Amino acid sequence: MRRSKRFSNLPLPFGLFLVALGLSSAVGVYSYARALDQSVAVGSGTLRLASAALSGHLARYEALPVLVAERPEVLALLARPRDEAARREANLYLKSVNSLLSSSDVYLMLTDGETIAASNFNGPGSFVGENFRYRPYFQDAAEGRQGRFYGLGTTSGKRGYYFSAPVRANGVVAGIVVIKVDLDSLEAAWASGEFEIIVTDPEGIIFMAGRPDWRFRIFERGPPDALSRTEESRRYANEPLPDLGATRFKAGNRTIVEIPEKDVLRSFVTLSEPMPEAGWTVRVLVDRAPARLLGVVVGFAVLFLLGIGGFAFAALQQRRHRLAERERARAEAHVELEQRVSERTAKLASVNMRLKKEVADRRAAEDLLRRTQSDLVEAGKLAALGQMSAALSHEFNQPLAAASAYADSTTVLLQRGRIEEAKENVERIASLVDRLTKISRHLRNFARRPEEQLEAVDVHAVVADALAIAEWRLKAADAEVETQLDPRITHVSAVPVRLQQVLVNLISNAADAVEGGECRTVVVSATPEPDGQVRIAVADRGPGVPDAILPRIFDPFFTTKGVGKGLGLGLSISYNIVRDFGGSLSCEKRAGGGAAFSLTLRTPSMANSEAAL
Repeated sequence: MRRSKRFSNLPLPFGLFLVALGLSSAVGVYSYARALDQSVAVGSGTLRLASAALSGHLARYEALPVLVAERPEVLALLARPRDEAARREANLYLKSVNSLLSSSDVYLMLTDGETIAASNFNGPGSFVGENFRYRPYFQDAAEGRQGRFYGLGTTSGKRGYYFSAPVRANGVVAGIVVIKVDLDSLEAAWASGEFEIIVTDPEGIIFMAGRPDWRFRIFERGPPDALSRTEESRRYANEPLPDLGATRFKAGNRTIVEIPEKDVLRSFVTLSEPMPEAGWTVRVLVDRAPARLLGVVVGFAVLFLLGIGGFAFAALQQRRHRLAERERARAEAHVELEQRVSERTAKLASVNMRLKKEVADRRAAEDLLRRTQSDLVEAGKLAALGQMSAALSHEFNQPLAAASAYADSTTVLLQRGRIEEAKENVERIASLVDRLTKISRHLRNFARRPEEQLEAVDVHAVVADALAIAEWRLKAADAEVETQLDPRITHVSAVPVRLQQVLVNLISNAADAVEGGECRTVVVSATPEPDGQVRIAVADRGPGVPDAILPRIFDPFFTTKGVGKGLGLGLSISYNIVRDFGGSLSCEKRAGGGAAFSLTLRTPSMANSEAAL
């Protein structure tokens, strides 16, 4: 009872202030929780992508040591380890394999651990003559198993993931083939991300990190004998392996990690996913500071709005009080009408002036409120525009680059008086603008996934448009294009923009394949098939696709390009687009080297006949 009396004696404004403060605090805490939930959800997606990309990158090389171990150059050198001619052939072969795979190193060892051939045989840090028998990957392969190991190279000082396989001759292990995979370029993509991404080993040591100063530091201490095992295998060579200073605790169902940084203690929500095949744990650290700042800002905004509402309420109460006073004044004026006419008139005039001023002040406050609301709406629009720009940028880059090139060449043509050619460039720019319009329509309707109707698409026109868009990539690769379009072919059943997207992707891939090669010709052809369908092919004379990976060429996240040059999604997306057309997309090896990607599509008449059935 005493306590309730104490609070009942508080002034009303102070009590309302406490209520507003409590409400704004509650809204701020709720906003912080929502923002952190959203960040954690995005971080979970980032964790899945990082883990999939890392697993996919390692999976590309897992089966390759076995293939190298079966090569005649390797078997010949193991049969005659001191034969210089055999060693030269093996060195050159390993160097070519290393260049083709974009790996770090490929080398061959005897069963006593001596390296007798390596891809870096002619480099300053050659492995030839070195002995790596203390490495676990050597010991596994010497016992007839495939080995995997990660760590710092004791000779090169570079990080890498090692795959090893035994070389068998007459049923016994005669040597060991090792492929070292470089992880630097994959890790570099993490540095510019929104979250901190790290990879730790079973001993809790950070092996990969988007931040270079976190590498080879202890994130989480393992068992007492963990570091001794690491030292025995010389996994990290002579690195001191200092402690990162991370402390962790539980907050509900989340693990919170606090890491000191320049006299500031940063707090993260830790998300982790194991990679048992590699012996790693991938972690994404979601910084709690942005969500905390958003909660504070929202709390102050709510407090500000409640303050405005309080002032408006006080103004209303004051107006009511004034009206009551005026009514009492009128009642008194009626009683003393005869005696105080002049006094009442002056008082009424004064009251009217005050009322006008109050009305003007209130209108000014309402105008300010409307302007504030309008500014908030515009801020919301800008935020939505910012989100859209990230989605539009990738699809708009190629047409915009082509339009820019045509615009530049049009200026030169007009200066030289070549009006007809300039007119053609302007028409191409208009076509590209129309393509951008169609792309924006696709993005706008993405949420409800509209079903586009197949139509008759002019093969000659769509090939010309695709070559125009990919022209910048062909020029960058110094590639020439040869078109072989059968005049009997006119139309196919497809969606124009999506068919153009597939052709641009295949032509760009062909330009990547021939770049730096001797023959830089890309052939685009269209021929009729015996069953009445149309075959459109994009062929090149690049390195081609090895038989070992040909069945996986259309898998998501699988790519034969170097690290950091592609996510491995282009061919997978193109494959699904062509399948939606009722056609097929295949890859074939060309005689004499190179690859050919072929689209088999139906003609409009065939599509109409199937629809009628």
